[in-house]
Amino acid sequence: MKRAGIAFFAVIMAFGTVTVGLARASERQPGSTSGECNQPPPPPMPPASDFVAGVDNKYFPLVPGTVFLYRGTEEGNRVLDKVVVTDMTKTILGVRVTVVLDSVDLNGRPSEKTLDWYAQDKHGNVWYMGEAAFEYVHGHWMRAADSWEAGRHGAQPGIIMEAHSKVGDTYRQEFFAGHAEDTATVVGTHASISVPYGSFRHALKTNECTPLEPGVLDVKYYAKGVGEVFEATVRGGSAKLALVSVRRT
Repeated sequence: MKRAGIAFFAVIMAFGTVTVGLARASERQPGSTSGECNQPPPPPMPPASDFVAGVDNKYFPLVPGTVFLYRGTEEGNRVLDKVVVTDMTKTILGVRVTVVLDSVDLNGRPSEKTLDWYAQDKHGNVWYMGEAAFEYVHGHWMRAADSWEAGRHGAQPGIIMEAHSKVGDTYRQEFFAGHAEDTATVVGTHASISVPYGSFRHALKTNECTPLEPGVLDVKYYAKGVGEVFEATVRGGSAKLALVSVRRT
């Protein structure tokens, strides 16, 4: 998952078929246009015994050794985003989580990197357990303020991907007051999306927002068996990001 601190923006019409830079997508998009980010309470986390080894959710599979490469733009800058599913693990609240390394370059130079922590419960929901985020400042990596870990300093885990998504579902993806408060709403389960990596039907489409960035609304597409293939912002800026390759080491 891309960090909420980076806004990936694009202007997308609410209805019909539109061309969005590196991607072409179609599906009617319901949902509020008020600019408000309505948030449900953080979901109750199951006991550690209800979690399984590995993450194989069809819309969010994390196979160790998989490398996802995304390209796009952010406020006129060229963005290269490399996401690596590592074979490392970490224990958080008694749950062994999968560690994913997300590295972002702007115009060919390092910008930020994040270690994201995910775990799947026995029902198939994928939980976001936190992130260690770093920004590259004056030649040095500095820990970012939106780093958080479930169970520390009041931070609570959220659901990054449901086991059985339905249009209208709204859920907290993370909660660390004042730092990480993303929420997702499912707006489509049969979306069509084309990116450099390929074309997909029956993709899952979500809107994401946070009260920490009022007026900003992101959209993401997830393909079965692949994961996230495209993200942009329907309101609040001008950037986009699309999947260009997937390889397994």
